[in-house]
This record gives sequence, C-alpha cells and structure tokens, in this order.
Amino acid sequence: MRVAYLANFYGPTSGGLRTTMHAIGAGYRDRGHDVLLVVPGVRDADEEMPYGRRVTVASPLVPFSGGYRTIIRLRHVRRILEEWRPHRIEVSDRTTLRGLGTWARARGIPATFFGHERADGVLRSLVPGWLGPLVPIRTLADTHNRGTDRAFPTIVCTTEYAAEEFSRIGRASERIQLGVDLDAFHPDRRDSVVRARYATPREVLVVMASRLSREKRPDLAIDAVRVLADRGVPIRLVCVGAGAIARQVALRARGLPVEFLGFVSDRDSYAALLASADVVLAPGPIETFGLAALEALASGTPVVVHESSALPEVVGDAGIAAPGTPEGFARGVEAMLGRPPAARRTAARARAELFPWERTVDRLLAVHEVVG
Repeated sequence: MRVAYLANFYGPTSGGLRTTMHAIGAGYRDRGHDVLLVVPGVRDADEEMPYGRRVTVASPLVPFSGGYRTIIRLRHVRRILEEWRPHRIEVSDRTTLRGLGTWARARGIPATFFGHERADGVLRSLVPGWLGPLVPIRTLADTHNRGTDRAFPTIVCTTEYAAEEFSRIGRASERIQLGVDLDAFHPDRRDSVVRARYATPREVLVVMASRLSREKRPDLAIDAVRVLADRGVPIRLVCVGAGAIARQVALRARGLPVEFLGFVSDRDSYAALLASADVVLAPGPIETFGLAALEALASGTPVVVHESSALPEVVGDAGIAAPGTPEGFARGVEAMLGRPPAARRTAARARAELFPWERTVDRLLAVHEVVG
C-alpha cells in the first residue's frame, strides 16, 4: 500500500506533529508499505528518510507563528500526488491542505483527516479575551468541521476531548491514541550530572516542554513558579521550547528561578532532562493529546496537566489535573511532590507503557483496510 501523509506547521522545531509523522511513517515502512510525506519548508526538496520519502514544498512563513510555514502551492502538491499515485491519503491540517480530501474523493482515493487540534480551541486562542463574548466561536468551529465532514470519509481523533466537536455535529470519528518511543524515553535516562546542571539536591526540578505560544499558556507555568517561590518552595523551572512569544515569556519570568533552553534538538539530551526532573508541567488548555507529557511519563517523571485539556485522559492516575490558574498548578506540583518518589515514578512509567507506537500504527492500518 502507498500512503501519502500531508501536513502544514511541520518544521525543524515543531514537536508533536513532526514526531507523529515520523513514527507513523516508520511504522508503515516496517510493515512493508510505501510512505510519502509532503511538508512545508524553506525550499523544495525530495529526500529518502527512515520514515519514508519526504517531499518539502517551499512555503511562506505564517506571521506571528514562531517560524511555521504553510503550503500554498496546491497545484504543485496535486501534481506530486498524481505522479506518486497513492492508495491512501492522510491529512493533518485544517488550513490550505484540507481541500485535498475532496480532491482524493473525486479520484476514488480513500482520505483520512487526522484531528491534531480542535477548531474551537484554535479559534479561541486567536481571539483577544475582550472580544471573545462577541465572536460566535462554537458556530464558526461547527461550520468548519462540517466542511471537514464533507471532504473526508474518515476522521481520526486521538482522544474523547478531540472527538467531541465532531460528535456535536453528528459525525462519528475513529478513536486512535498516539504513542511514545519507550526505548528513547526511559527512567534509565535519569542522570545526576544533568540534574545538577539545573538544580541543587535540595531544589525541586520542574520542566515545561512546550512551544512558547499563546495557546500553550506557558504563563501558567511561570506564574505557578512565582506562587511556589513565594511560599518558600526551593524550585527551579527549566523551559524547553521556542515560539512566537518567547521574549514575552522570558520577561514574565524575570527575577524567578527559571531557565530557558530554547528548542533542544538532541533527543538524548532532552530525554535525560525529562528523566532527571521531579515534575513536568503541561499547562496547555486545548491539547488534544500531549506527546511531551507522555514522553515525560515514559521517562518516569509525573506530570501536572491542565484539567480542561485532553491530557487527563492520557495521563490517568500518573498525573494530576490542575485548574487553569497559577494557584491551581502550584497546588498540583505540591500534591505530586507529596507522593513517594519511587511510587510516582513507577506509576508514570507504567502508564506510558500502555501507549506503544506499534499499537497506533496497527490501528491506523486497520482503518485503512476497512475503507479500502
């Protein structure tokens, strides 16, 4: 089978989407299928990668996105697909590439839409707070999702939270959870030298691995540290990630025990940091899955997550769902630290082991077989 996977907002510093595309592509190839990834970039390129053939389409930057690009040369993309002749198409995009569902339907190619974010959540994050009551966000999201419903015979969502906005317009979706690399992220990566680089033995080392953008709410993590520091908790926060509001977040953290590493490209270094932390924070309120939180659990590190997101579904008892306030996240950190260290680390790893990438790939291939 020949599977083409297309997405925007994929780049050198992107997190979950990039990880997902690579893991699924590698899984398909391991099972004997051909894979084509079509993604945006600085310039056109055509490369053979371990996870498939990756075709990069030169694309413009999206303003205020922190470096993301969006494909607008749709005729070029259609020509790539026509030449490659896929048997299945997967689209992870709500913007310029969504129309490929209709294009595929006209050619008898089964197409799957992968809902990596909620339309209402994205819209809410873009609308200034004072304007929110005046904008019919739910109506706009429902209209958008009905268009997706018409374009794609199959919709895949990773959690109940992600699926809810399709359920409310009467559209059923396949529920397929993402996975984690259980070898790359492991409690054995815990390293006393790495830990000592960021915190003393008596300090609590907290990590936030997140894109620094408005919808991810990094301010909650910063302000929670302020609350804890004011209470006398010896805490250090390390932020991993880059983004459009990096400067504003750094200004907000001035005077606090917070260190910014930017995007960490070395996966071994990143895995060691996650495993060496005491707690990981995931403050994003509109996360539909949260791979960084799952990577933390695989590393043996518990997480405190936003109660309004999908993450409570993912982390289960290995995490704490906190209200979306600095005080709420501060209480969540204190509650987690109140659990015996060995028990919380064992529970974290056990939860992550329920999410191997192999299961994700098997479920996706089963869906493709049914619609074929």
